[in-house]
Amino acid sequence: MTFEDIKKRLEKISKLMNLSEKEIEILLKFKRIIKKELEVDGKTYEAWRIVHNDSLGPGKGGIRFHPNVSEDEIKSLAFWMSLKTSLVELPFGGSKGGIRVDPKELTEKEIEKLSRIYIRNFHEVLGQDKDIPAPDVYTNQQIMGFMLDEFEKMEGRHEPGMITGKPFELGGCVLRDDATSRGGEIILNLFLERMNKKPEETRVVIQGFGNAGMNVAKMLYEQGYSIIGVSDSKGGIFDEEGINIEKMIKIKKEKGSVIYYSNAKISNKDLLELETDVLILAALENQITEKNADDVKAKYILELANGPVTSEGEEILQKKGIIVIPDILANAGGVIVSYCEWVNNRVGHIFSKKFMEEILKEKICRAFHKTYELYEEQKTETFTMRDAAYIIAIKRILKAEKARGNI
Repeated sequence: MTFEDIKKRLEKISKLMNLSEKEIEILLKFKRIIKKELEVDGKTYEAWRIVHNDSLGPGKGGIRFHPNVSEDEIKSLAFWMSLKTSLVELPFGGSKGGIRVDPKELTEKEIEKLSRIYIRNFHEVLGQDKDIPAPDVYTNQQIMGFMLDEFEKMEGRHEPGMITGKPFELGGCVLRDDATSRGGEIILNLFLERMNKKPEETRVVIQGFGNAGMNVAKMLYEQGYSIIGVSDSKGGIFDEEGINIEKMIKIKKEKGSVIYYSNAKISNKDLLELETDVLILAALENQITEKNADDVKAKYILELANGPVTSEGEEILQKKGIIVIPDILANAGGVIVSYCEWVNNRVGHIFSKKFMEEILKEKICRAFHKTYELYEEQKTETFTMRDAAYIIAIKRILKAEKARGNI
């Protein structure tokens, strides 16, 4: 269970921070948990919208369409969003939403109906000052456009700031498509500078070749990194001499999977165990656990996905000397650019692409340096970069709760 894993991590953090019972209670408490059953053409789908903490501002978090969506997963994702927005100093709390559905089994029209019905069921708790959705796994700009349109029809007014990651014509942001990857690329470059390692001497393996994985692969390839392995849900490809990522992207878009790149196929399991400098996890949560962590041979892991390494898995990696760059830092680029989009919508102004790139870089770099410096300062056999990031994020949340008189 994912949220049980979060509780284990919090036990460790509470000892490091000497948290009171009241502070732990606040961190484990959820502002709002709503579950509904949505009906589309005679079929029903379970759906959730959950807000973890909103002491710093309105909830912020994506909506995913996936067959494995559960309340436990959405709670965990909302919790991580609270820490993520706090770590990069945004005026947001953490939330998440999801529908238990396999969108690959639906027509485009059914996906539109499901998107609109989701908003009809949850519109009362959504809004630019309440809770602001965005795309997540198997959702995209067009789905956000349907959701915005339905919300504005129900509310009888324009409110583009109620959702981010939408089409540019509806108030979307030019950087949103690859923002998560941009943030991950910046973080990885900063980290490898600290390790005195150059791109051209760094091998990279990427699990997950969806939007985030594909874009970060392209960015790193262009900088001279050697991408030796990639995978998607159908399998992976390994090439010790390096993969031509431009060719790989073309094949993925044309044929739907990376496995058609060459005959050098590899399973997802084996991909995670390849000898490499950097392993980028850009798929789903719980990919490295106590069952396979001992077989991981990467020197560094970048969590571009949410929660891909469990607490037990990370303990094993830590003992092996493998450094994990945590998700709440590594994939925060998306929510930083979502913040720019939200501000644009609220003030009726459009920031330039260059200006937003500067905001993304400034915020992500600041969060990295604060996290890494605390990690270096407190470095022990058991202290991780995740511990450092959690401590910084939790301190800001608890300060807000104290300022409100809740502690």
